Amino acid sequence: MSREVEKRSAAKVAAPVLTLDGPTASGKGTVAHRLAQALGFHVLDSGSLYRVLALAAEHHAVSLDNAPALQVLAAHLDVQFSGDAAGETRIVLEGEDVSKVLRTEACGRSASLVAALPDVRLALLDRQRAFREAPGLVADGRDMGTVVFPDACLKIFLTASVEERAQRRYRQLLDKGFDASLAALSDDIRARDERDTQRSVAPLRPADDAIVLDSTDMTADDVVRRIMELARHTPSLGRRLQA
Repeated sequence: MSREVEKRSAAKVAAPVLTLDGPTASGKGTVAHRLAQALGFHVLDSGSLYRVLALAAEHHAVSLDNAPALQVLAAHLDVQFSGDAAGETRIVLEGEDVSKVLRTEACGRSASLVAALPDVRLALLDRQRAFREAPGLVADGRDMGTVVFPDACLKIFLTASVEERAQRRYRQLLDKGFDASLAALSDDIRARDERDTQRSVAPLRPADDAIVLDSTDMTADDVVRRIMELARHTPSLGRRLQA
């Protein structure tokens, strides 16, 4: 390994990571993007990778329980992430902008099924870790603090009641022009929670050193302010905020 490659590898490992884990519709995505902007960090929406893989499986007629075929798809995903003028994440799969379809409940359900397969999670592990670049990363997902970035300098587990999460998702879907049923959303969230917490590999749970925030009675701004306060008291993050 050349010295230049060694330097790049060392810089990647040294880049600070703030992980934001939690169940579906807990507000992780909104909070992660605001934190990344405030810190000047990159952002990883790991859930989007599973949604992209589920959509790619649909495009290539691959069954969602066909782990070997899904592994091959995961290793060769032709996907690009970028930000648009409004600050929204734009996701292009095989040349097609799939940003909107990825946000549908059907795609979310498919992603949850794909994410429950141990071999598929393993296939996407290196791709997720590749997002760790200087000056730092905010990583949003289900197992960011427990599996993907266990050495993260600050780990947050963001949660809220099922009722509140269903309401948030309901408003979000209506705002984006999708039809939605509040009762169906509540049932779906409970089913996803069960699947995510009971899977055999990387189940959804707070890391042992994570700080748990219940956002049921908090706005996104409240959550961001609280996490930024915690960041200021985290050495590798606090130094950046003071710079």
